[in-house]
Amino acid sequence: MAKSMTERPADGGVRPALDLANAAWQPGSRGIGDVQIAFVEGFIAMRHGRAPAGPALVFAPMEWRTFVRNARRFEFPATPG
Repeated sequence: MAKSMTERPADGGVRPALDLANAAWQPGSRGIGDVQIAFVEGFIAMRHGRAPAGPALVFAPMEWRTFVRNARRFEFPATPG
Protein backbone atom coordinates (compact mmCIF):
# COMPACT_ATOMS: atom_id res chain seq x y z
CA MET A 1 0.00 0.00 0.00
CA ALA A 2 1.16 3.51 -0.74
CA LYS A 3 2.32 5.62 2.15
CA SER A 4 2.24 9.36 2.64
CA MET A 5 4.57 11.34 4.84
CA THR A 6 4.08 14.66 6.57
CA GLU A 7 5.96 17.35 4.72
CA ARG A 8 5.86 21.07 4.18
CA PRO A 9 3.94 21.89 0.97
CA ALA A 10 4.80 24.77 -1.35
CA ASP A 11 2.28 27.06 0.35
CA GLY A 12 4.18 26.73 3.66
CA GLY A 13 1.42 24.84 5.49
CA VAL A 14 1.84 21.42 7.05
CA ARG A 15 0.50 18.46 5.12
CA PRO A 16 -0.82 15.66 7.33
CA ALA A 17 0.33 12.06 7.06
CA LEU A 18 -2.54 10.47 5.18
CA ASP A 19 -3.58 6.84 5.48
CA LEU A 20 -3.81 5.73 1.85
CA ALA A 21 -4.41 2.06 2.64
CA ASN A 22 -8.16 2.31 2.05
CA ALA A 23 -8.09 5.07 -0.56
CA ALA A 24 -10.40 4.63 -3.56
CA TRP A 25 -7.77 4.66 -6.31
CA GLN A 26 -8.96 5.36 -9.84
CA PRO A 27 -7.20 5.59 -13.19
CA GLY A 28 -6.03 9.01 -14.32
CA SER A 29 -8.06 10.89 -16.90
CA ARG A 30 -8.99 8.91 -19.99
CA GLY A 31 -7.56 5.78 -18.40
CA ILE A 32 -4.33 6.25 -20.35
CA GLY A 33 -1.05 5.26 -18.75
CA ASP A 34 -0.33 3.84 -15.35
CA VAL A 35 -1.22 6.80 -13.14
CA GLN A 36 -3.83 6.35 -10.41
CA ILE A 37 -5.30 9.09 -8.26
CA ALA A 38 -7.30 9.17 -5.04
CA PHE A 39 -9.02 11.99 -3.17
CA VAL A 40 -8.25 11.72 0.55
CA GLU A 41 -9.13 14.21 3.27
CA GLY A 42 -9.09 17.19 0.90
CA PHE A 43 -5.82 16.19 -0.79
CA ILE A 44 -5.10 14.43 -4.08
CA ALA A 45 -2.76 11.43 -4.02
CA MET A 46 -1.11 10.07 -7.17
CA ARG A 47 0.75 6.80 -7.59
CA HIS A 48 2.10 4.46 -10.26
CA GLY A 49 -0.59 1.86 -10.95
CA ARG A 50 1.89 -0.92 -11.69
CA ALA A 51 3.66 -0.32 -8.37
CA PRO A 52 0.82 0.34 -5.92
CA ALA A 53 2.97 -0.54 -2.89
CA GLY A 54 5.40 2.25 -3.78
CA PRO A 55 5.22 5.85 -2.63
CA ALA A 56 2.49 8.28 -3.59
CA LEU A 57 2.77 11.97 -4.34
CA VAL A 58 0.30 14.04 -2.33
CA PHE A 59 -0.91 17.40 -3.59
CA ALA A 60 -2.93 20.18 -1.98
CA PRO A 61 -5.78 21.27 -4.32
CA MET A 62 -3.90 24.34 -5.65
CA GLU A 63 -0.76 22.27 -6.23
CA TRP A 64 -2.82 19.68 -8.13
CA ARG A 65 -4.40 22.33 -10.36
CA THR A 66 -0.96 23.74 -11.15
CA PHE A 67 0.48 20.28 -11.85
CA VAL A 68 -2.39 19.33 -14.19
CA ARG A 69 -2.30 22.68 -15.98
CA ASN A 70 1.44 22.37 -16.60
CA ALA A 71 1.14 18.74 -17.69
CA ARG A 72 -1.52 19.73 -20.23
CA ARG A 73 0.84 22.39 -21.55
CA PHE A 74 3.61 19.78 -21.89
CA GLU A 75 5.76 21.68 -19.36
CA PHE A 76 7.46 18.45 -18.31
CA PRO A 77 9.88 16.50 -20.51
CA ALA A 78 8.59 13.14 -21.74
CA THR A 79 11.76 11.36 -20.63
CA PRO A 80 14.29 12.18 -17.93
CA GLY A 81 17.60 13.68 -18.87
